[in-house]
Amino acid sequence: MMKITVIGDGGWGTALAMNLVKNRHDVTLWGAFPDYLEKMRATRRNERFLPGVTLPEELVLESDLVRAVENSAVCVLATPTQFLRGVLKKFALAPVSKERIIVNVAKGIEIDTWFRISEIVRQELGEVRFVTLSGPSHAEEVSRGVPTLVTAASTDAEAARLVQNAFMNENFRIYTSGDVVGVELGGAFKNVMAIAAGVIDGMKLGDNPKAALMTRGISEMGKFGEALGGCAATFSGLSGIGDLIVTCTSGHSRNRHVGEELGRGRKLDDILREMGMSVAEGVWTAKGAYALARKVGADTPIIDEIYRLLYEGRDVRESIRSLMTRAATSE
Repeated sequence: MMKITVIGDGGWGTALAMNLVKNRHDVTLWGAFPDYLEKMRATRRNERFLPGVTLPEELVLESDLVRAVENSAVCVLATPTQFLRGVLKKFALAPVSKERIIVNVAKGIEIDTWFRISEIVRQELGEVRFVTLSGPSHAEEVSRGVPTLVTAASTDAEAARLVQNAFMNENFRIYTSGDVVGVELGGAFKNVMAIAAGVIDGMKLGDNPKAALMTRGISEMGKFGEALGGCAATFSGLSGIGDLIVTCTSGHSRNRHVGEELGRGRKLDDILREMGMSVAEGVWTAKGAYALARKVGADTPIIDEIYRLLYEGRDVRESIRSLMTRAATSE
């Protein structure tokens, strides 16, 4: 049994905290809003992000970050990417053991810097034992014990195995990997592809284009990821094609929802406003991926079109026409 702190009381952070309690760890869940945490304590529910699920009595809820991470052997970062740096600055004020393991479970690229999460963590916390956990894993299903498989990636093999043992049980299976870059990029890029899949669904175009989008999408992700330092083979695993499939097909996917609404002709600002506190990371990742592709000279036609839809106001029909009339090539 270990003391583990989950930083972020969104749906995914809450689901993972519940899974860790099931494994008999001493678990604290931190949230940024004391009033909402008090409501969660009283109801043992997180209706805002994970409706209909009862929180275990053993789960401690804490709004003071320094107190929450005190003496924790493992800290799980479950904060949306765009808010992570601010949280890490507060986290850095707490005493840190060199043996403490930092596990990231968010997916995305930071706006403006275009850094991966491991790079943000290194900037704010220095050299720490870092593991990223990623794969096809909707919080709604994990919280209900649905069988789920994910990957724990780290350059520290011992840390990856420790996380594997801490999180794994009969409903939550974990594989290890040494390719942090590839696993991080797979989790980020698939959200952009999910927006594209949602556009196809919103336009009611059928099965053929969606199958083609997912197939060409994983090819684009693999080549782009390799150009950025990842291993191409990683994109054929759980954190690549596995996460792509679930995000492009599931009704739980916030990114697919954004694309679906765009496909119906709605404006991005209206869609995001309606979503409230729910975060669709692919919207921000599309901007970062577009910039990174220019930087390394990668060919990313799908990512480019999603960027144009989101940030240049391009019509969805024009984007599809552009992709379909590209110069002929071999597969």
